[in-house]
Amino acid sequence: MVTLLRIAEWKRPGEMVHHSGALHYNQVVQTRRKPTARKTRASVRQSVTIPVQLAREVRRVARERNVTMSRALVTLAERGVEAEAAARARLKVAYEQFMAEEDPAKKNKVGEDLIRAVFGRAAIAEDQLR
Repeated sequence: MVTLLRIAEWKRPGEMVHHSGALHYNQVVQTRRKPTARKTRASVRQSVTIPVQLAREVRRVARERNVTMSRALVTLAERGVEAEAAARARLKVAYEQFMAEEDPAKKNKVGEDLIRAVFGRAAIAEDQLR
């Protein structure tokens, strides 16, 4: 009864007391929380079927770099996506140069650059007769 009197002395009127002596046990208590870790990149588990020859090449790359086949696939896929984005950027620059060029002689050369950007380096056969 002595402990209940002591609790009663410091508890506010109307507050409930838990049987352990703690004030209302549903009361929100502030705690120091660990800062939430920022999510770098969410990864997705994905199953893919690849041709045998491509699997051999991925295994070769994985062995050469001393990484798992999964890591080699991710690296190669990232490089492919980056290369595609770079090609898209080169195409955009070539198109903008072509559209901005006023001089017909320069526009012809810039047009050839645009054709190469669209169809590849070997798209225009060099004229050997000129």
